[in-house]
Amino acid sequence: MTQDVRILNTGSLLELSRRLRAAGNENIRQSMHRRIRRAAEPLRTDLQASIRGLDIRPPGRSTRPGGPSPTTRPLRATIADAIRISVRTGASPGARVWVDKGRLPPDLRNMPKVLNDGRVRHPVFGNRRRWVTQWAQPPWWDTVVRRHTPRMEREVARVLDDVRRRLE
Repeated sequence: MTQDVRILNTGSLLELSRRLRAAGNENIRQSMHRRIRRAAEPLRTDLQASIRGLDIRPPGRSTRPGGPSPTTRPLRATIADAIRISVRTGASPGARVWVDKGRLPPDLRNMPKVLNDGRVRHPVFGNRRRWVTQWAQPPWWDTVVRRHTPRMEREVARVLDDVRRRLE
């Protein structure tokens, strides 16, 4: 699983960042920052919708619905809330969409990767003597990222062309 998505060095992002700094026009930099973030927001929204709607199936023979969760936090919503966007226009310019593990409880830090792989093995209601394997629709992260990458690259290139024109 790709832990994060980065759109870096598209066109001549580093060179453009230096020219922005030299020009000192804060309005252009803010506009570029806002437009790059706007280009990444549909990806984040789609990733959140994908994890919230992820089908996690019980083991093969079980047809009964599962019981109540032993924890008070919903797994899919917790992971969806941890998906973040950051945009930098300074030394290492670019956009990044990632799962912020710091916003996940310690016992769920690896869960986005596990769900993306499709196989979730866990103890039954915390009983370490009885384990079960559940299956998720893989890969929730990779599929969405592949679908959005060409659109984001085109959008960022368009933003950079506009900024380059304004600087000339």
